[in-house]
Amino acid sequence: MSGALQSTSPRSSTPLLEADELVKEFPVKGGMFGRDRGVVHAVDGVSFTLQRQETLALVGESGCGKSTVGRVVLRLLEPTRGQVRFDGTDLARLDPGQLRAHRRRMQIIFQDPYASLNPRMTVAQTLGEPLSLHGLATGRRNERIAELLSLVGLSRAHGVRYPHEFSGGQRQRIGIARALAVEPELIVCDEPVSALDVSIQAQVINLLGDLQRQFGLAYLFIAHDLAVVKHIATRVAVMYLGRIVEIGPKSRIFASPRHPYTQALLSAVPVPSPPRDARDNHDGAGRRIILQGDVPSPIAPPSGCHFRTRCSHAQPLCAESRPELVEEDGQAVACHFWKTIVASGDRVVQLAPPPGAERLLRLQAAFRAMQPAASTKGPASLT
Repeated sequence: MSGALQSTSPRSSTPLLEADELVKEFPVKGGMFGRDRGVVHAVDGVSFTLQRQETLALVGESGCGKSTVGRVVLRLLEPTRGQVRFDGTDLARLDPGQLRAHRRRMQIIFQDPYASLNPRMTVAQTLGEPLSLHGLATGRRNERIAELLSLVGLSRAHGVRYPHEFSGGQRQRIGIARALAVEPELIVCDEPVSALDVSIQAQVINLLGDLQRQFGLAYLFIAHDLAVVKHIATRVAVMYLGRIVEIGPKSRIFASPRHPYTQALLSAVPVPSPPRDARDNHDGAGRRIILQGDVPSPIAPPSGCHFRTRCSHAQPLCAESRPELVEEDGQAVACHFWKTIVASGDRVVQLAPPPGAERLLRLQAAFRAMQPAASTKGPASLT
């Protein structure tokens, strides 16, 4: 491959991306004269760092502010308050020309591969647009487009086609190629596989991992599927109602979640055909934490801890004081009583079996008992 895309090596100990107390509010207008009726607190004091060649996953329920954080760090949305520093530079202080130069180093992959591509442009035109905008690959534009297509598993012949001629997975590969065109160091992946079939999700996740190793990319990976996050992330930040409630290395978050909300999310991860004795595992396989009530409105979030209205461990202090992220052993959690919760081992709640479950369990047990015998009958048997 030519030297157009080179691996990136760490240049300093400065984090590639730093978010400091980010706040993003959207005014709510109404009435005949469009007066302000309130404020949506989409992002409420979010802070984190992202190192070079690292993947930080932002996870949480829909509407918790994950995608808004991704757009704010790229200045696609202006923060209400707070700072975003890229390689030590405060992005808010950059004029349009300087910001465009930094945009070469920061790109985004959008969630919907159907809506993120211009239906009137061929793939070659789509990939050539950022090259022209930043003055790249002068004199060798066609070669560079072919190179980008090859990187994501497509051929040069695909360049003359329009987006409607591709499948969803192929369109997302085109979106990845577009992000790579300007040789970025950071890519914000805004739920890049949530609109794809499961088998295609695995291919795209493996592609992202290969590209990260090849070019030293850093990912801010926004997702709600914890199975995908477990495969690709280096660290995990859990968001609830605009705030980060827990952040730490992936291995610690999945093995020993501290915040009650993180424990609830992990308990909801589906386990294929779990054995009956798996219900005693610490990760909650076969058991669920049932969160009571609905997610509060971001227009009028609860005082103190936002999660207290759905938390079975809430106490009066939770309503009076906002818990700050406190780090211990490399894992930070925003909960006044997390040590008591973890020490008690009260992480999961056993679900009552639904009506008719006993009969279903008997049928499943009988089917499993038949499998060894059936497997000797040849390829056509059920296994």
